[in-house]
Amino acid sequence: MLARRFLTAEWRHLAMLNYAVDPAALAPHLPAGTELDVWNGTHYVSVVGFMFLRTRVLGLPIPFHVNFPEVNLRFYVRRRGEPGEPHVDSDGWKRGVVFIKEIVPRAAIAMVARVLYGEAYVALPMRRTLELVDESPRIHGRVAYAWRLGDDWHELALHIDGAPAPLVPGSEAEFITEHYWGYADGSGRTLEYRVEHPPWRVWSAHDASLRCDVATLYGPAFADALAAPPRSAFLAEGSEVAVHRGRPPTG
Repeated sequence: MLARRFLTAEWRHLAMLNYAVDPAALAPHLPAGTELDVWNGTHYVSVVGFMFLRTRVLGLPIPFHVNFPEVNLRFYVRRRGEPGEPHVDSDGWKRGVVFIKEIVPRAAIAMVARVLYGEAYVALPMRRTLELVDESPRIHGRVAYAWRLGDDWHELALHIDGAPAPLVPGSEAEFITEHYWGYADGSGRTLEYRVEHPPWRVWSAHDASLRCDVATLYGPAFADALAAPPRSAFLAEGSEVAVHRGRPPTG
């Protein structure tokens, strides 16, 4: 039986900066039972900023923890699916993500995620900038997410100009955005959880930038990859989502 929904929310304005990375940097973070996933021979990490809105845990809103930003560094894995499981592709794989670190503005959110999912959450002061002009179907402007580490503010930002487009099957944007499983190392064992959402429309972005002390925040293994310009950048419009409870994978 599939695990019940633990969290429901809206994820909106997902700014995704995508970088090629040496797979050796990812190996220490790979949960048991998964393997690295690639697109056209490239291993990716993505720095993603987005808004949690209307957040509910087990159907209930938690005061002061309903609307907040998050920024994370993630990479892409796959695991063999079982008969009858949802979101298994035609080759029998479940496509998933693993998070190197996730930043949120409130300590209680970080604590719950660490305890229940084994995720590497930290709480830092954060802010979001949303400067979009809607001239439908064209939308243009800037989206940015920032966090304070020590005395300095760090930021990821991008610009869009145009109309959102559906994902193209087999495209890089589909590979980056279409993952419906999460994997984490919780208390020495792999935890797996399912994420439900419809496919998102995306904007191709320009003038994407990351200002960050990568070595301090994520470790020196990622410093070179994230110092280079991103291979690509997208803004996904987002949707309602549901996150199921984590559990050890079967099989």
